[in-house]
Amino acid sequence: MKNLSELKGNWNETKGKLKQKFAILTDSDVLLIEGKQDEMLGRLQIKLGKTKEELQKVISEL
Repeated sequence: MKNLSELKGNWNETKGKLKQKFAILTDSDVLLIEGKQDEMLGRLQIKLGKTKEELQKVISEL
């Protein structure tokens, strides 16, 4: 996965693409807060039924 600074720099674009790809996601699901990246990934894992590695792959491919 992209490092946190790269992810934060493009996060508005990335979260829009995630929400397009997975319509069940809400703004709170993709809220990226400093120091809480793992918490956000955990919410996405639960909501999408994907492993951390699968999510990292999806995000890196966007």
